[in-house]
Amino acid sequence: MELVIRAIERHEVAAAVALINEGTLSPGVEDGQRLDEYWHAVLETRRRGGELVVALTEGAVVAMCQIIIFQHFQHTAGWCCEIESVYVRADQRSRGVGAELLAHAEDFAREKGCYRIQLMSRNERLDAHRFYVANGYSQNSQGFKKTLGE
Repeated sequence: MELVIRAIERHEVAAAVALINEGTLSPGVEDGQRLDEYWHAVLETRRRGGELVVALTEGAVVAMCQIIIFQHFQHTAGWCCEIESVYVRADQRSRGVGAELLAHAEDFAREKGCYRIQLMSRNERLDAHRFYVANGYSQNSQGFKKTLGE
């Protein structure tokens, strides 16, 4: 089965949202009826130099991640990459799909001149943590988040 990793196309947004809903630890947050807003996020990510990529097998979206590029003040204003929204369909895990997706993101970041790539993973996702370490990522920071009110 051939795996294709490339930039998401508009007609694949619904499948990407469904993939998030399948794998999320926060059910009910994603709204599959608001696809235009998700597409706008893709376009904004691209405007800022990043991309939302999907992995496809037989034309079906089986994995995705958002690649965000930003400039640090530190590291002499160096460029950095943040990977967000990493999802691999349950039946595709442990088949190399996630590793190829990360490799694609890393190549993208290198092409953009990034000195570092980073990501966060929820504390509960122990299998994901092992996966990231096995793919060369070090767990050397603790992340903190705060939801901002409207």
